[in-house]
Amino acid sequence: MTVIVVMGVAGSGKTTVGTALAAMLGVPYAEADDFHSPANIAKMSAGVPLTDADRMPWLRAIARWIGAHTHGGGVVTCSALKRRYRDVLRAGGPAWFLHLHGDRDLLARRLTARRGHFMPVALLDSQLADLEPLEPDEPGRTVDIAAPADDIVAGLVRDRPWPTP
Repeated sequence: MTVIVVMGVAGSGKTTVGTALAAMLGVPYAEADDFHSPANIAKMSAGVPLTDADRMPWLRAIARWIGAHTHGGGVVTCSALKRRYRDVLRAGGPAWFLHLHGDRDLLARRLTARRGHFMPVALLDSQLADLEPLEPDEPGRTVDIAAPADDIVAGLVRDRPWPTP
C-alpha cells in the first residue's frame, strides 16, 4: 500500500479523516503538527503565516516519514498547500494525496469552534491564498468536506482509489 497524505487548509478535517482512515486500513498514522518546530508553532500561534523557509524542514521531516512507511503504507496529514511542497513530500517516497476541500465559511466555523489548537482563524485566508489544488498529473483525489467525515472515510475504504502494489 502507498502512503496517503491527507491535505488541505486548516479546519478541513485532516486529523479527523486521517486518523479514521488509518484505523480502518490498519496502517500507521502521523499528525503533521507533530513535525513542526517550536518556533513554527509559536509563529502560527501569534497569527504569523509561515514562510517557505519555515516550512522546508517540516516538509522534509514528513517526507522522511513517508519514506520510512513506503512498504507497509501509512496515513499522514499535511496541509501540502503548494505543488512544490507536495514535490518535497513525494521525494520521500510514493504518496497519494487526499485533498479535503471546503467552503471558506464552513472552514472558518470549524476553526472558530476548535479548542486547544495553535492555528488561529486569522490565518485561514493566507492558507486559502496559498492553496494550489492538485494538478491532473498528481496522484490523488479532491473530496468535499461538506459530507460527514465517516462518509468520506467509508467511501475511500470502499473505493480504494490509491495505487496498490
